[in-house]
Amino acid sequence: MGKVAFVFPGQASQYPGMGKELADKYSVAKSAFDEADQALGFSISKLCFEGTEDDLKLTANTQPAILTCSVAVSRVLAERGLQPDYVAGHSLGEYSALVAAGSLKFADAVQLVRKRGTYMQDAVPHGVGAMAAIMGLSHAVVADVCKRAAEGEICSPANLNSPEQTVISGHAGAVKRAVELASQAGAKRAVILPVSAPFHCALMLPMQQRFETDLRAAAFADLLLPLVTNVDADTISSGTEAREALIRQVSMPVRWEESVRLLIDEGVNTFVEVGPSRVLTGLLRQIERSVAALNVEDEKSLAATVEKIAGARSDAA
Repeated sequence: MGKVAFVFPGQASQYPGMGKELADKYSVAKSAFDEADQALGFSISKLCFEGTEDDLKLTANTQPAILTCSVAVSRVLAERGLQPDYVAGHSLGEYSALVAAGSLKFADAVQLVRKRGTYMQDAVPHGVGAMAAIMGLSHAVVADVCKRAAEGEICSPANLNSPEQTVISGHAGAVKRAVELASQAGAKRAVILPVSAPFHCALMLPMQQRFETDLRAAAFADLLLPLVTNVDADTISSGTEAREALIRQVSMPVRWEESVRLLIDEGVNTFVEVGPSRVLTGLLRQIERSVAALNVEDEKSLAATVEKIAGARSDAA
């Protein structure tokens, strides 16, 4: 078989009850939740297992919750003997990927993303910024729409997710104008997203400067396996590169489609989404349907993924 990449989801993949089934059955998953509770000084596990959708939607909660769930799943996969050749993560997911690659200690990562979420929540006053998803237009057309909609404000592509989907970010008025222009340009769909801040755009620069201090104080080891970064859509192997990429990532777009294409060029033909929901699996199908797109978030998906990879390995042997 070809190479395997583990990809880790970002914000908007959360749901109440995530991770509970695996934590109940596997001690390595439970230990991840226990470790996060200890590092944060409150029960993120209770929030994941029993919290409401509204509790989980708060960015300061969402980020450590998804990271913890993803790390718990990756530990179960490791225990089952499944190791990736490459890792990548979508926005917040890059922290999960760095934990899986041995660059960031889990306790440090969970504290960092708690701060990241809090700073992002506080970065822009409520109602000043917005984000929108544009479906059915190329990234280049969306970039042009943003430029025309800006009118002196900030409006730019934030997530270059797939040939079908670009997410934009910036001042609320400019994003609203861009949605109207995108619809006129023939977008299949253009909708404002229910988010608490305009991520991955220049409005995040003050927050980036604040967060940089925390990232520079954290220890980053060299990676045990290559990671493809959001900000450059390129592989890195050193802790220094990992830190610098995370700093720039705050205000720069997530180049997800390019990251996936690079992994395919490197020989990856099996992608496993490690963590809650199937957002990245859906994007992968829009990018390249010929590769295997699997996910692990609970007992059923774990069994299916282990079986498929074992089957592919025996066919290749």
